[in-house]
Amino acid sequence: MIKGRILTEAIPLTEVVGLLGSYSDFVKAVVDVSRRVMVVGGELHADDEAILLDQGSRQENLWGINLYPSEDDADWIEFDSMINIRPRQGNRSRGVDDRETRHLIREVVDSLVARP
Repeated sequence: MIKGRILTEAIPLTEVVGLLGSYSDFVKAVVDVSRRVMVVGGELHADDEAILLDQGSRQENLWGINLYPSEDDADWIEFDSMINIRPRQGNRSRGVDDRETRHLIREVVDSLVARP
């Protein structure tokens, strides 16, 4: 299992690129929209989610994404993860159905990854 890295302050995009690992063009990440932290680089979203849960996050605030460092701003965040399927919260897909939640996720990612 590849352990993810907890981000509580901004890192340069080059450090995210260094976490590419076996997927070669993207990095898995889980964002806590309430605490405004994220874990990047785990092998599975569930691994990153577990790290945040152990750190006191609440599952309903955690969203799985993929980061594509070589893409432009509009396409570098992909909202796709099995951990996002939560019918009780009204999210019935692997994506993030709520526009406001997607906006919050982008804000957190933009605050924690310094892109050129």
